[in-house]
Amino acid sequence: MTSRPVWPGAPYPLGASYDGVGTNFALYTEAADRIELCLFGLGKSTGDDTEERVPVTEVDGFVWHCYLPGVGPGQRYGYRVHGPYDPAAGHRCNSAKLLLDPYAKAVDGGVIWGQPVFGYELGDPGEPNAADSAASMPKCVVTNPYFDWGNDHAPAIPYHRSVIYEAHVRGMTRLHPAVPAGQRGTYAGLAHPAVVESLRGLGVTAVELMPVHQFVTDGHLIDRGLSNYWGYNTIGFFAPHHAYSSAGQLGEQVPEFKAMVRELHAAGLEVILDVVYNHTAEGNHLGPTLSFRGIDNASYYRLTDPPDRSRYRDTTGTGNSLLMSSPHVLQLIMDSLRYWVLEMHVDGFRFDLAAALAREFHDVDRLSAFFDLVQQDPVVSQVKLIAEPWDLGDGGYQVGNFPPLWTEWNGIYRDAVRDFWRGQPGTLGEFASRLTGSADLYSSNNRRPVASINFVTCHDGFTLADLVSYDRKHNEANGDANRDGTDDNRSWNCGVEGPADNPDVLALRARQERNLLATLLLSQGVPMLLGGDELGRTQQGNNNAYCQDNELSWLHWPEAAGDSQDETGTGTSVFAVARQLIRLRADHPVFRRRRFFTGPADIGWLTPGGAPMTDADWAAGFAKSLAVFLNGDAISEPGPRGERVTDDSFLLLFNAAEHDVQFTIPPASYGEQWAHELDTAEPMRVLSELAPVKPGDSVALANRSMRVLRRA
Repeated sequence: MTSRPVWPGAPYPLGASYDGVGTNFALYTEAADRIELCLFGLGKSTGDDTEERVPVTEVDGFVWHCYLPGVGPGQRYGYRVHGPYDPAAGHRCNSAKLLLDPYAKAVDGGVIWGQPVFGYELGDPGEPNAADSAASMPKCVVTNPYFDWGNDHAPAIPYHRSVIYEAHVRGMTRLHPAVPAGQRGTYAGLAHPAVVESLRGLGVTAVELMPVHQFVTDGHLIDRGLSNYWGYNTIGFFAPHHAYSSAGQLGEQVPEFKAMVRELHAAGLEVILDVVYNHTAEGNHLGPTLSFRGIDNASYYRLTDPPDRSRYRDTTGTGNSLLMSSPHVLQLIMDSLRYWVLEMHVDGFRFDLAAALAREFHDVDRLSAFFDLVQQDPVVSQVKLIAEPWDLGDGGYQVGNFPPLWTEWNGIYRDAVRDFWRGQPGTLGEFASRLTGSADLYSSNNRRPVASINFVTCHDGFTLADLVSYDRKHNEANGDANRDGTDDNRSWNCGVEGPADNPDVLALRARQERNLLATLLLSQGVPMLLGGDELGRTQQGNNNAYCQDNELSWLHWPEAAGDSQDETGTGTSVFAVARQLIRLRADHPVFRRRRFFTGPADIGWLTPGGAPMTDADWAAGFAKSLAVFLNGDAISEPGPRGERVTDDSFLLLFNAAEHDVQFTIPPASYGEQWAHELDTAEPMRVLSELAPVKPGDSVALANRSMRVLRRA
C-alpha cells in the first residue's frame, strides 16, 4: 500500500488530470465495493516496475476519485476493482486484473496474451481466475495537457469543396524514401514535408485516418504471425495509439499527434479520424478482462436478458456492443469526441458501424439519444460527421437514413459505379442517380448532395488496381483458407486474373482505373480516395488485409510521387490523372453543387445519338452508353458572398460498352461548340490541340472510356 499523501480530489473530470502540481484521478463504476489506484515506475527502461497501490475512498455519484500531489506526466497507472464476479448477473469484477482507465489519454505497452489477462479459468468460464495480470497489461500514462499550438486553426473546408483521402498512419510512410527511418510509420512521418507536399500536390483537402485510438491485437492473430493492422479493436478512446509514435518517452505520442495535426492544418489539410465507438477489444464472454469488463461490465455492454446475463448482444461481429442506452456510455463517447476536437484539434470523425450507435435496445433508431446528444452539442455538431451507415444486426443497412447533420459512406454509389464500368446490363438508371448525388436517398429529409460520401474503393475491399485486375479475392495470406472477406466484389479482371503482361490487358486496366476515378471525382457529393490508389497500390487480390502489417498493405512510394507527371497535369500515371481530375473539380462548381439538380434547365440526359433520353431508352437493359449535359448557367445556389454562381457547361460522355461508340453532339440549344477537356482512353493526348466540335459532329468514344467536353 502507499504512504504518500492522498487528497480527496474531485469526481470531475473523469480520467487522470494533471494541473501542474499533482494529478486528479476519477473512475466511474457502480459495481465496485473497493477501488485501488495502482502506480508503477516511471519507465520500464529503469527496470522499476514496482506496483504501489493507493486506496481510493472518495465516491460521488458512483465516481471514485482522489488527488495525488507530486504525481505528474509520465506516471504509469491502472486500477484494480474489487466487486462481485457473477457472470450470470452481468458482473465480472476481479481484483487480480489490472485495468486500463477508460479515460486514459496515453497508454504504454501492449497485452501479453495468456491466462493472467482472462478473468476466468481458461476452460471453465464460470470460475474467476486469481492470476495477477499486471505484468501482462499495458499501463495508462499521465500526460501533460500543455502544447504550443502556435497559430493553428481549423481549415474549415466546406463539404462541397472537400476531397477526402483515406490513409493509414503506419502504412502511409512505412516505405517512404524521404522520411527518416525513425519516423516511418508514425505521426511524425505523416507530418513530414515530403508527405504533406505530396498530399497538397494531389489536391486533396482532408486526410481521413484509419483508427488511431489505442487498440489491441488479438492473441489468435499474434499466434499466426499477424497483427490487427487496421486497428478496429479499440481499448482506449482518448489515447492515440502508442505504436504510431516515434518518440521514446512515456506519453509523448500525445504531443507528436498534436504536432502532426498542426502541420497538416498549416498545409490546409483537415484531419478526420475513423473512430470505433460501437465495441471494444474485450470481445465476447470468453474475451480478456482489460478495462470496461472488470470496471462495470453491466453498465458498459449490451448483455443478454435475465436470468442469464453472461453473454453479450453483438451487432458488430466482434463479440460485444457498447450499451448505447447507458448515460455513462453516452458520456464516455461524447467526452471522447469533444476531447479530440478541443484538445487534439481534429476536424471530424468517420464512425465505424454507425448503425450500432443508434441501437438503444434492438432496432436502429434515428431518434436515439446518441444522435440527440450530437445534435445539441456545441462542439461536436460543428465538425464533419461521417457515418458508416450499417452494422451486422437485423435492419442494420441504413444508407440514406441518418439525420440531416450527418453524411454517409454511400455503399450504393460504390456498387452502382463498379457495376456500370464492368459492363453489367440494366445499370444506366442506377448509375445516373449516383452520379448526380443520390437524391433518391437524401433529398426527402432536406439533405444535400454532400450527404453522400462517394467512394469506389476503401480500406475494406480491393484497391483500385486490384478492382480491375481480379475477379476473385485472394486472401490466403490471412491464414483463414480464403474464407474471410466479401465475395461480392463487383470487380472485373479485364480478361486475366492477377498479374498480366499482355499490353492490351494492361491498357484496358489502366483505362478502367481512369474511368472509375473520373466518375468519382466528377460526381455530385463528396469524393473519397483510398490512399495509395494514386500510386497504383496492389494488395495482390487480398480484399481483407486487416491483419497484414507488411508490404502487402504499405504504400510503395517512388523516389518522388510525381515522377510520371508534368506541370500541365498530363501523363500516364494514376497520380497525374487523379490530380488533373481534382483540379477540374476544384475549378468548376458545376461538379460540386450544393443543391440537387431540379430538371431540364440544369441537367440533360442524352442518348449517344444526341437526343434526349426517353423512358424506353432508360429501360433498355442492354444500353451501356449515355451523355450528360451539366448547365453551368443554371446553378441555383448563391456563392459565399451571396453572389450568383455560374460556371462553364459540360458534356460528359460515358461508354461502358465492349465496342466503340459514335456520339453525336446535341443541338445548338445546348452549346454552339465544345472543347475537349479529358479522354480516359488517351490521357497523354494534348486535347487542347484538337479542334472544338459543333452540333451534329460525331465524337468517337473508345470502348470502355469516358470523354469530358467543355462548352467553348
